[in-house]
Amino acid sequence: MLQNKSFVKRTRGGKITKVVREHYLRHDIYCGAPVCKVCDTSGARLSPTASTILIFDTNVVLHQIDLIENPAIEDVVVLSIVLEEVKNRNLSVYNRVRALCSNSLRKFFVFSNEHHKDTYVTDMSGESKNDRNDRAIRVAAQWYQSHLAGSAKVLLITNDKENKRRAIEEGISAETVESYVRSLSRPDLLDLLVQPASEDVKMEDVEDLRPSKRKVVYSEHKPMSEITSGLHCGIYHQGKLRVNRYNPFEAYVGSESIGDEIIIYGRTNMNRAFDGDIVAVELLPQDQWHEEKSIALADEEDEQEEDVHLVPGSADDAPRTTAPHGSAGVTESVPNRPSGRVVGIIKRNWHSYCGSLEPMAKPAGGGGIAHALFVSKDRRIPKIRIQTRQLENLLDKRITVAVDSWDPLSRYPSGHYVRTIGVIGDKDTETEVVLIENDINTRPFSSQVLACLPLLPWFVSSEDLANPIRQDLRQLRVFSVDPPGCKDIDDALHCTALPNGNYEVGVHIADVTNFVHSGTPLDDEASQRGTSVYLVERRIDMLPKPLTEDICSLRADVERLAFSVIWEMTAEAEIISARYTKSVIKSCAALSYIEAQARMDDSRLMDPLTTDLRNMNSLAKIMRARRIERGALTLASAEVKFEIDTETHDPLDIGMYQIREANQMVEEFMLAANVSVAEKILKHFPLCSLLRRHPTPTREMLEPLLRTAAAIGLNLDVSSSKALADSLDSAVGDDPYFNKLIRILATRCMTQAVYFCSGDLSPPEYLHYGLAALLYTHFTSPIRRYADVIVHRLLAASLGIYKLPTVFQDGPRLTSIADNLNYRHRNAQMASRASVELHTLIFFKKRPTDTEARIVRIRSNGFFVFVPKYGIEGPVYLTPRGEKGGGEWYVDEQQQKIRKMDGSISYSVLQTVFIHMEIVEPQPNRPKLQLSLV
Repeated sequence: MLQNKSFVKRTRGGKITKVVREHYLRHDIYCGAPVCKVCDTSGARLSPTASTILIFDTNVVLHQIDLIENPAIEDVVVLSIVLEEVKNRNLSVYNRVRALCSNSLRKFFVFSNEHHKDTYVTDMSGESKNDRNDRAIRVAAQWYQSHLAGSAKVLLITNDKENKRRAIEEGISAETVESYVRSLSRPDLLDLLVQPASEDVKMEDVEDLRPSKRKVVYSEHKPMSEITSGLHCGIYHQGKLRVNRYNPFEAYVGSESIGDEIIIYGRTNMNRAFDGDIVAVELLPQDQWHEEKSIALADEEDEQEEDVHLVPGSADDAPRTTAPHGSAGVTESVPNRPSGRVVGIIKRNWHSYCGSLEPMAKPAGGGGIAHALFVSKDRRIPKIRIQTRQLENLLDKRITVAVDSWDPLSRYPSGHYVRTIGVIGDKDTETEVVLIENDINTRPFSSQVLACLPLLPWFVSSEDLANPIRQDLRQLRVFSVDPPGCKDIDDALHCTALPNGNYEVGVHIADVTNFVHSGTPLDDEASQRGTSVYLVERRIDMLPKPLTEDICSLRADVERLAFSVIWEMTAEAEIISARYTKSVIKSCAALSYIEAQARMDDSRLMDPLTTDLRNMNSLAKIMRARRIERGALTLASAEVKFEIDTETHDPLDIGMYQIREANQMVEEFMLAANVSVAEKILKHFPLCSLLRRHPTPTREMLEPLLRTAAAIGLNLDVSSSKALADSLDSAVGDDPYFNKLIRILATRCMTQAVYFCSGDLSPPEYLHYGLAALLYTHFTSPIRRYADVIVHRLLAASLGIYKLPTVFQDGPRLTSIADNLNYRHRNAQMASRASVELHTLIFFKKRPTDTEARIVRIRSNGFFVFVPKYGIEGPVYLTPRGEKGGGEWYVDEQQQKIRKMDGSISYSVLQTVFIHMEIVEPQPNRPKLQLSLV
């Protein structure tokens, strides 16, 4: 049956045109209920014993998704009109609903009411879109009711009073969410309900939340019409709010309109904005902008101190610094930064948060309801007020809580309990917290995704070998060099001496796109996950294990499919020619970095594989020197390596990660392959290539490094990456660790490298500052990075092997993919660091330790130290907590020294001190590593 829908629209030229769309209606769309006596029930998704079938309206799905995800809620019909409206209003909730509908263990069925001839509703004159959708939902509920003819009760769940009233008038059973949940006799489910904002805060509760009766009142947010007008006139400035990871009372908003960051001091000026919110900011008068001052080391105890809200400093947390492991302080400030206050929220970034509960003094209310404050593990998140009926059971648990609203009369936002993670302090619980906090998807791969995989055992077939697009390179002596125990081997190498004195060098990368086809469920899942995540004791894969550890992994002594970049190079590592080909390889050895290094160092070994390694290493050294000569930076980071107990998975030892020549050799050829591929794909696809850039750091960002260098008599030239690289090379002192410390400090000042679509920026902006490369991309790790999968498709299309997928013609979609990759890449990094921090706490819990440390930053009441042996940074206090410097200590900011007023003791930046390290718990459920002078 055909239904025509027509509407008028204005063209770009200003003309009015009528658009007619055909809407097909069918009568054979099944209802999904096994009890149905009319439909084909072979594809039924609801329970055969279902006594009640639920239909939710759009607002219930949008606002009560935490309840809907609970296993107690089942036998749900999700109407297509609801699904479409949810998709338009909140993509995150839409994805969660889709996950429920595709989960074979949950009884959710999507019914296409908009395409069923009995449930489709035509537009009525004068009816709003919202009213039309409500009517469509009621019509579908009524159809189900008559269709099932009493075999099961059909219940419409809506909190809309008018929608409920009309439903009952039309003979439909309808209830509010709360009344339905109460009927289940599950009081714990009531904790999951989102309370309407109007019921958020009762005035008698407000005073209970304010210690010392200190009144905290926030300004009302400006309406969107006023914000839009203010942005247009330049009165307001838009940007993403980033809260300082180590001082939750300080944030910044990157504003393109003024070309600088606006610093926001104190909760009052943040005005109920959360980290990650898109906000509108009004600049404060210039006399209220803070000059640079010495700032105290922020600590957990400061959270209840009102005066800490006004401590000036920098929110230089992300994306431009690398947070040190175990660090707990505030980064440097910059003089005369614009200060402002939030006047409105343009887009909220609320999600679920992990933490624990603090009971409140307020006694339990009716029905055993207790009031509690939720304390997030992430200090950037304010405490959240919740009501719960299970307080006693939750006090020793890590839980997740979602925010519902934040009334301007309440010091705290209001939220609701979502779920219990586990017992506080349990390693598995705390690891799950790390994953949830960083939005890492740990769900098992769905049956639709797994259906895309080839059957095991998998072998290279005769068809693969006969395929004209694929070159047979099995005769080459190919090998891989990876970290010990690596199973997801992305890359392999070969180096063959040629009769003319040159070398043929190949980089062979797992041909993942041979198995991951564009637009499939497997590809969609990999696109969303974006990257594999590496924790201390486990790996969360981007692709299913059969691909990562078997089919795609370039293991030794098995034939595998690859995408190869092959150069002819002179003995001076000059590239004469480059070619790209799909290939079949057979690796002869899967070496660890230690094994490869041992082979190269053992002069008795003269076998062909060791000779290849030495030749590659010689070429790599020349390439590295040439890259550094161009201005590439050799930076350093405090990477930590744990030795893990194979049974308990607890850390047995901890130390700095050691970089060997073998590591640098592999890195050099991977960099060269990435640059070669970037040049190739950009030449063919100048508008839709996925590249990676590293923006040049500003002078302000390098200020902390320059100040530290000046204090020790070191003159760093930061006019270019080449000048900085040369300066770092010449920064050599008597202390063998001196140069590495300076390089670590330089790393902290860098911007974050990001993926981008070539059509979004001009060529000068493509620069990768750290590598001193005009062009760069990621090609060499498609097993664990989706960016590389995209680049493989671009390279294959540039060679005429395959057609470019249609997504590459959609500029906004490509930009969205790049944004997601940056988000996922950063979250994976943060999760890895948090995992290191967790295992550091576990390691030192039973091992108080005295060790050597270096001072890296001076503050008014102490200094930050870096512990070389363990790669840990943290604060050492010289004055009692609560004192903001001064007293018996004097700070010389210029010389970066702190000394006693009587001159008896002084400390200076980069000085060696001896410290004691132990785990303390100054606040319940927030253990931390405390560093103190011996």
